[in-house]
Amino acid sequence: MILKQKNCSGLVAAGFSNNPVVSAFMAGSFSGTCSTILLQPLDLLKTRVQQVEGRKHEGLLSMTKEVIGKERLFGLWRGVFPSLVRTVPGVGIYFSTMHKLKVTMCHGSPSPCSSLLIGGFSRAIAGCIMIPVTVVKIRCESGVYEYKSVSGALRSILRVEGVRGLMSGLLPTLLRDAPFSGIYLMCYEKLKVVVAGRTRRADLEKVWCGLGAGVLASLITQPADVVKTQLQLKPTCYATKVMGEIYIREGPLGFFKGGVPRMLRRTLMAALAWGVYEQAMRNIGIK
Repeated sequence: MILKQKNCSGLVAAGFSNNPVVSAFMAGSFSGTCSTILLQPLDLLKTRVQQVEGRKHEGLLSMTKEVIGKERLFGLWRGVFPSLVRTVPGVGIYFSTMHKLKVTMCHGSPSPCSSLLIGGFSRAIAGCIMIPVTVVKIRCESGVYEYKSVSGALRSILRVEGVRGLMSGLLPTLLRDAPFSGIYLMCYEKLKVVVAGRTRRADLEKVWCGLGAGVLASLITQPADVVKTQLQLKPTCYATKVMGEIYIREGPLGFFKGGVPRMLRRTLMAALAWGVYEQAMRNIGIK
């Protein structure tokens, strides 16, 4: 499958092009790095908005002003290192698993139903592996926990809270990420067929497809994201208790708290990640 040895990137020189799955992992990791660094402020704002209790109308602008006022501009990038530790291998695992399943099960052309299943399963695998780092990431972004390093945070959580603390929020994480990725991949693949050839810029077509798929997937999975954040900030609680508290305190709209920054981040991140991933795969000769 790898034919263009002379035009390949540094991945080829490193020998990664010999294995399409490894190449997919590297391309996915690279796309995850770019999108995480650029969009970390939106992730932090989403976490801060969701952790505020008693203020139903905490907006994106007011929270941005609050963070900058207390922590200066670089406070918006708080937690970026654990985000990278989580996202870079996580996105790599997702893309490599997805590539393997698409090739072996669907010969590279999955149906809408297959896309839904492949996307969901691939994200579930990545989510299960990376959940301990996800817990650290959320706590660092909250500003409540003060960890000096990711490894130190993992040891501290394990010592104080046990394995349950490291795995807190796993179920709502899977209920959020697996449907998001399944819906996203299904809509993305379908939209690419619908808009193919309608403009002169194929790269712009894919960006618009990514944006449309991201908006829909984000809306559907937002309630699970709110519950996940609360569980990871309150490890002694259970999902049913957290859901009850949110409903009593803020009503049905409470499950969509932080939806705007999350929708912006997930939509832009997915569109950027897929754009970078597909370009990187083309550069190393894999379709």
